[in-house]
Amino acid sequence: MSPNVISIGLSAAIVSVEQEQPLVLVVAHDGAEDALPFGPFNPVTQRTLESGLRKWVGEQTRFDLGYTEQLYTFGDRGRHSPSPDDGARVVSVGYLALTRPGKPQAPDTRWRGWYQYFPWEDWRQARPPMIDGIILPALKKFVKEAASPIAAEQRRNRMRLCFGDGGLPWDEEKVLERYELLYEAGLVREAARDAGKQAKTPPELGSPMLYDHRRILATAIARLRGKMKYRPVVFELMAPSFTLLELQRTVEALSGARLHKQNFRRLVAEQGLVEGTGKFSAPTRGRPAELFSFRREVLRERPAPGVRLSSRR
Repeated sequence: MSPNVISIGLSAAIVSVEQEQPLVLVVAHDGAEDALPFGPFNPVTQRTLESGLRKWVGEQTRFDLGYTEQLYTFGDRGRHSPSPDDGARVVSVGYLALTRPGKPQAPDTRWRGWYQYFPWEDWRQARPPMIDGIILPALKKFVKEAASPIAAEQRRNRMRLCFGDGGLPWDEEKVLERYELLYEAGLVREAARDAGKQAKTPPELGSPMLYDHRRILATAIARLRGKMKYRPVVFELMAPSFTLLELQRTVEALSGARLHKQNFRRLVAEQGLVEGTGKFSAPTRGRPAELFSFRREVLRERPAPGVRLSSRR
């Protein structure tokens, strides 16, 4: 096959939340790396990229995609095949899809917690110990190994901005930037794999994924964390009725941060995002909680209705 041939692949990060755990649907095989659902785009039989995505995702996973948006186009040489010169250059178009929890019906498809791939992103309990114990020492070594003082300063600034070193605040939206820095420093297993080397990376730094799928998933997480601040996309993941605590726990699961309860409820009320149903939950213990539903009218009332975070950090 000519090295100048380009093929288009479509990848889907299908996200759900269950029991305070953000999940991504993967194609999992024993002894192999997990993969996002992906397949080729056929320009002859498929009218649009999204229609092609929906068709083969339905065939591959037996999921009927709901809310879907295009993320980014990924085309770096060498990150989709073992050799940069191995066959056609693959340009992958990534998508983010949101769905409510459901049992996968297709063989080899599984829901996986996304913090399995990005354990440094979950701050709900505390600052992950691996940041100070593993990541920052390794990145400081990466800074020292730079070829010039200018390159070292650039690496140092990226380290500080990505991981909040030196007193800078943690930015939950910099998921892709953090993964890319770890990749360039050789701290994730995909870096060694793509370079054809034996992996010597810390196993604590997340499970690898096929090709550049962890990079695509990082992009999806960053997009969702940012977008839910100004668009009510989180309600695509909620049941038709829910308690305010369930809504808060879902937002916390996605953002990786604990939120101020009263501030969160005040924000939801001020934004007019929900309305009471007049019904109450039936908890196994404690007092019943009022059930709410999403007010779709808010999409016409406000230019940017969303859940702006106010964490406890």
